[in-house]
Amino acid sequence: MILVSLNKYTKKTKFMYNSKITGLGFYVPDNVVTNDDLAKMMDTNDEWIQERTGIKERRWIPEGSEDSSSVMGAKAARIAIERAGLTKDDIDFIVFATLSPDFYFPGCGVQIQEMLDMRTVGAIDVRNQCSGFVYGLSVADQFIKTGMYKNVLVIGAEFHSGGLDKTDRGRGVTVIFGDGAGAAVLSRTEDNNKGILSTHLHSEGKHANELIVAAPSIKHWVPEILEANDENDESYFPYMNGTFVFKHAIVRFHEVIVEGLQANNLEAKDINLLIPHQANLRISQFVQKKFGLSDDQIYNNIMQYGNTTAASIAIALTEAWELGKIKDNDIVVLAAFGSGFTWGSVIIRW
Repeated sequence: MILVSLNKYTKKTKFMYNSKITGLGFYVPDNVVTNDDLAKMMDTNDEWIQERTGIKERRWIPEGSEDSSSVMGAKAARIAIERAGLTKDDIDFIVFATLSPDFYFPGCGVQIQEMLDMRTVGAIDVRNQCSGFVYGLSVADQFIKTGMYKNVLVIGAEFHSGGLDKTDRGRGVTVIFGDGAGAAVLSRTEDNNKGILSTHLHSEGKHANELIVAAPSIKHWVPEILEANDENDESYFPYMNGTFVFKHAIVRFHEVIVEGLQANNLEAKDINLLIPHQANLRISQFVQKKFGLSDDQIYNNIMQYGNTTAASIAIALTEAWELGKIKDNDIVVLAAFGSGFTWGSVIIRW
């Protein structure tokens, strides 16, 4: 019998199983694009970019490459599955998070099933942008906790560079984003004290227009695009009200991390490693200061990869694990905020 606690706000739901991250992997293109490289395309410079974002370089898929969101996701997934000690045939379900799918439809999840030559397992796509990987982990966690699946593959991948405005007009957004993919395998464990302890998800759609790509969409579809053929139509490129997003992000990051800690009777001092979504180094540093965390208690890699949206936490988590910054029994906190607005946190005992 599965025992369920009905208070969704403060008490953890109790299940037979927990989900545990058993394998991690990431992939980024070899092509490094520095701030100086961007200065050759638009009116910007290294000092301006670093001061506002903390970013020094990012990876962009080069022209002619086979890479795409699904291809990069598959490459990261193969690494994660192998590190989990599993094969593709052990995976029961796929969750793919991205804002930059290869096609308007179908989604990338089914492409992963084909690329990895997997059984006809189910696949869903999560469209929660910067919060995508956190939402994806939560979905996978619930499938495992209820006993439906044993091993779930969660992927976050983004191909930003193909859809950015690389003119002076777009510099405020374009300098931020990079391409890449990360993946995690969640597996069933009967130890309720290990693995994902809880996840916490939120949204506030009234601010959707503050961080958005407005077209193409069903409202602005192919005939209109072909007829207009307007290269100056800014709605095709990402728009961000940076100051507005920053102010909301620092509030929601703090709230959702506190929510997760309280749900598990933990305090900020119990955090061994916080991995925030890599949106802006200034946001991460603000959150770090708010919780009184040392540099050893937070992991950032936005300096090297830029903002890879749904892939950012997956890449950072994998890299931190590879560097030995995560040890058995550590409390690891993941938190994200982004377009939607959506935000969330994941509390893990490693």
